[in-house]
Amino acid sequence: MTTLAVILFLNAAFNALTWPNFFRRVVKDPRARDANGKVTTFFTVHLYIFIAAMVMAALSLFAGIAALAGGFD
Repeated sequence: MTTLAVILFLNAAFNALTWPNFFRRVVKDPRARDANGKVTTFFTVHLYIFIAAMVMAALSLFAGIAALAGGFD
C-alpha cells in the first residue's frame, strides 16, 4: 500500500503545485475577457479544468492517507 500512497501523494502535489500557477496565467491572458470585460469561454473552460484538478488533488490526498492507514485492504 505504500507504493499506492506515494503515487497518490505525488499526484496530489503535482496538481496542487502546478494548476494554481497555470490558472493565474489564464486569468491574466487577454483571451480570458472580451472587450466589455466579460469572462469568455476560454476562461470558463480553464476554470472548470482548474476546479477538477483541485478536486482530484484533494481526493488523491485523502486516498493516499487511506492507503497508508490500511483502508484499501
